[in-house]
Amino acid sequence: MDVPPYCKHFRVFGCHLNSFACKCVVLAFIALILRAVLLPTFHNFGGAEQSKLVFISNLSLSLGQKFGIRKDKFLEVPQIVWGLNNQKIAFARACLTARFLNRTLLMPSLSASLFYKEVELLEPISFDKVFQFKKFNSLCNGFVQLGEFSDLRNRTEAFELQKGSGRRWTPERDLYQLKQHNEDPYNEFEVIRIIGKNPFLWHDHWPVKDYAKVFECLVLVDEIMNEVDKVVSRIREIGAAPVRSQNESPQNGINPAEKPFLQPVPYVAVHMRIEIDWMIHCKKLEQRSNISQICSSKEEIMERVGNIAGLKTPVVVYLAVADSLLHDPSILSGWKEGLIPYEKKKLGFEGTYKKFPYLIQSAIDYEVCSRADVFVGNSFSTFSNLIVLDRTQKLIRMGVTSSCGVDVRWPSYAYNILGEAKGPQRWMTNMSGSSLQAISYGSNDISCCVDL
Repeated sequence: MDVPPYCKHFRVFGCHLNSFACKCVVLAFIALILRAVLLPTFHNFGGAEQSKLVFISNLSLSLGQKFGIRKDKFLEVPQIVWGLNNQKIAFARACLTARFLNRTLLMPSLSASLFYKEVELLEPISFDKVFQFKKFNSLCNGFVQLGEFSDLRNRTEAFELQKGSGRRWTPERDLYQLKQHNEDPYNEFEVIRIIGKNPFLWHDHWPVKDYAKVFECLVLVDEIMNEVDKVVSRIREIGAAPVRSQNESPQNGINPAEKPFLQPVPYVAVHMRIEIDWMIHCKKLEQRSNISQICSSKEEIMERVGNIAGLKTPVVVYLAVADSLLHDPSILSGWKEGLIPYEKKKLGFEGTYKKFPYLIQSAIDYEVCSRADVFVGNSFSTFSNLIVLDRTQKLIRMGVTSSCGVDVRWPSYAYNILGEAKGPQRWMTNMSGSSLQAISYGSNDISCCVDL
């Protein structure tokens, strides 16, 4: 019987095999080779290699993300600067860029001081001195990932990616650049270091809902949160006195000793932008954009807050104002009867605030305003916009699907836009936005009735 050609080599080893036996030997030999080659790979994928991946649920940002966010590949960004909420937006944009590139974002430096032009005067502050690092990764697990510089293995030099600038650097060109750097040979670099502009100025490619998810993961460190608790407790304590007096009046027939006042006392927070530099800025903005509903005088704010429909009084009104206004007694006078205005100086917390740098002072004010039962701000302020976004997210977590025709909890208003009954316009964030443009730079086209 003829021996098949692929069995002739076995004669070298003294093997005179028939066709069937030869086939069995060859198949067994191939199986051993495949086992030796492939089994270690599967083992590593289930063990050591798996620890380098954080699997994500939303794969819309990048085709490469079907393999997860790599924990051994990193993105480094420039120091994040400007005001608190500009920095929060810049940080979220950096996180989402890292997500697009399948990389862990190296924990960036924030800026404790506020300088717009004198970059050399900026005082850097580590992210984990303001926000909880581990809490962030826990809450954002599977969506974005923060890493530390100690995680680097220095196996390769960092690749420096220069961000484009100028009018010719369009969003399309920017996105194309990111897509290019999500492929080989750039994938081989342990670190991609973006140089150039502050991330706040990068082109925006991400929807509002993605930003909101990152913002939800930002939790202040305990030291700052304790200060927030003290301020909020003091506000509610002050507000409890007149409310308790009303409830325990003789005509109500209530004996204070029989029924203590236990209900948390509501308060209103107003982000009052009337400082000189803001008024100069907003007047110029009104002229450039041909919009008249950006600036609001002190008197207009007071009047519109006093006309909020259904607002129960007496109630404390916390005024989040610039330090330059703390010594202006006029901001505390002229309010409608039943509205009891307080700012941090009158509350007795001016000294407490001053022991912290600007960034943390702003973070305390932000949290106090965010917790308010009613918030009133300016729709062209980034600070106000992010607070309203945060409050809209609270409603979503409660299962509210639409604000239309509903007397929602935690209502927000824009005092620069006239609403019903000569009060401020009701305000909620449109979560279906394709970018954060309106929130970053402000708008008078705000939503009072949205599907969440």
